[in-house]
Amino acid sequence: MEAEQNDEKALEHLPSEAPQQPLSKNAQKKLLKQQKYEAKKAEKKAQAKEQKKKDAERKRKEWEETLASVPEEERSKLIESRKSLRKERMEKRSEEREKKIERLTNAKHSGQNIIIDLDFSHLMTPSEINSLVQQIMYSYAMNGRCANPGHLWLTGCAGEMGSQLQRLPGFDKWIIEKENRSYIEALQDQKENLVYLTADSETVLDELDPKKLYIIGGLVDRNRWKGITMKKAQEQGIQTAKLPIGSYLKMSSSQVLTVNQAIEILLKFLETKDWKTSFFQVIPQRKRCEADTQEHHEAEGEENQESDDQTDTKRQCIEAPSLG
Repeated sequence: MEAEQNDEKALEHLPSEAPQQPLSKNAQKKLLKQQKYEAKKAEKKAQAKEQKKKDAERKRKEWEETLASVPEEERSKLIESRKSLRKERMEKRSEEREKKIERLTNAKHSGQNIIIDLDFSHLMTPSEINSLVQQIMYSYAMNGRCANPGHLWLTGCAGEMGSQLQRLPGFDKWIIEKENRSYIEALQDQKENLVYLTADSETVLDELDPKKLYIIGGLVDRNRWKGITMKKAQEQGIQTAKLPIGSYLKMSSSQVLTVNQAIEILLKFLETKDWKTSFFQVIPQRKRCEADTQEHHEAEGEENQESDDQTDTKRQCIEAPSLG
């Protein structure tokens, strides 16, 4: 009861940061909850940083104690061995970085085009913009790890959104298309190939067309702005489509996904050519109906059992004596 009263008091002092539409009481509570979450997250991050510092200091002392406890000749061998291991790690990281750069560079010419529409920043609170920036960062990192990455675009990188993105470490070196203009301006000559992915569309996306440029709306808390991406696409006269989520699983809430979830699903599908696998690997269990989750686990069990049976059969074939 006391906690609820404190929340109510806190809500009274929350600013209305979305200028075009005032926050409802429920939306204000969500915002307060998000702010508490961000504060707790920052606290955990600071604790983890402090712990990492302590662990590094402990390892340093242990290393010094180890060196002090062995003869000079053994000490030299330990130091050389450590230098060698460090050099191998650095070379491996450098090699992985070069391969990642090569994959992303190739994707600019042959990868599936995926656009993140950042024209909605004026509708979001600072904490929501920060959340979206984090989602973009996760999306880029995830794309870089893919064997066959997509070609990512950021359009509408202006104002506060652009400033926040510039604060990301290494953002200037990202191998990604960055456009201050909107996608409709930057890609006017490709307008017939633009496809806005929105849950409000009546067209179900069955396959990904390499010629198409798929747009994902960069908007946090869409519940305040229902249908906004669909309306935008209709006004611009571009195609729309929705992911076939309803054909493979039941959502416990709306089918609205975060930007990084939507991109990961597209990347998984490019890899597996299987929507169901993509959805179940990406969409959190808390967003799925219990029956759907149970069915998926049972299917996995059957597949594992079948795999075990096949393994047993192969083992029997291998171990059986030759009758020839």
